[in-house]
Amino acid sequence: MGKAIYGLIGYPVKHSLSPLMHNAAFSALGFDAEYRLFEVLPEELEDFLLNPAKEVRDLNNNKILAKDIIGFNVTIPHKVRTKEILQRSPYFNSHQDYYVEISGAVNTVKRSNGGGIYCNTDAYGFEISLKKELKFSPEREEALVVGCGGVGRVIIPILTKEEYGIKKVYVYDKSENAIKDAEKHFISCSIKYPYIKEKIEFILKEKIVNIIDRCGLLVNASSVGMKDDSESVVDTDFLHPNLYVYDVVYNRKTKLVREAEKRCKAAVGGLGMLLYQGVSAFKIWTEKDPPVEVMREALEKGLQDVS
Repeated sequence: MGKAIYGLIGYPVKHSLSPLMHNAAFSALGFDAEYRLFEVLPEELEDFLLNPAKEVRDLNNNKILAKDIIGFNVTIPHKVRTKEILQRSPYFNSHQDYYVEISGAVNTVKRSNGGGIYCNTDAYGFEISLKKELKFSPEREEALVVGCGGVGRVIIPILTKEEYGIKKVYVYDKSENAIKDAEKHFISCSIKYPYIKEKIEFILKEKIVNIIDRCGLLVNASSVGMKDDSESVVDTDFLHPNLYVYDVVYNRKTKLVREAEKRCKAAVGGLGMLLYQGVSAFKIWTEKDPPVEVMREALEKGLQDVS
């Protein structure tokens, strides 16, 4: 039996750090396995997911059949459509239903017996990172989330969970279409989970300064700061000493995080979310506990190498 193949599908994927952490984990545990990158065009996605004989190539031009990729992550732009395709298939079942339903997206798939399971470990990654790294205690706090696209749709439901204790989640996005889509999505989710609609309030930009002043948590769920570290998703003069700040951007220390470290209770970037979603995916694929610190060190070294 040859090397077990895992990977990431998306378009594009060449920038991904995921191979670093997963291959480091495979090596540390002595697994004969490899994590590779696969660029799958949007028009090829359904064939890749449902046709086991579909032939694909990794970024090094190695050919492999779709069925031989035992487990894979899903990234932009395929997360929402992967859910839509797999939930219609009688051969695939949802794992961790709440995270999949509430985010409307899938980022992890495990193949078996012609089908498999699908789930969303991004939500788990954020939740664990928020607790372990930011050390945020949500009891009776209010939160502001900036950005309600793909990442925001994962984060917002975590903060609205009944057992989480946050009273209100305010949401802002500069895109009116993103807000409309998110409102429609969360209204549909509230049929089954009514507390979601009760806890979410979409706000206009001019309300941010007053809202932030009463919040205990600010989350940047947008890409602001990823390419230009002089930008901040909110005016940093709005930051205050009772605020915790989480920025999903992980490829650099953003202006928001730098200023929050000076002005707020605590601030972290999004590397932990990337790490812990990978930890959860690894465990789902292999049914083994991964070496978390080995994976973290691989990510940190990878960021140093590209910076």
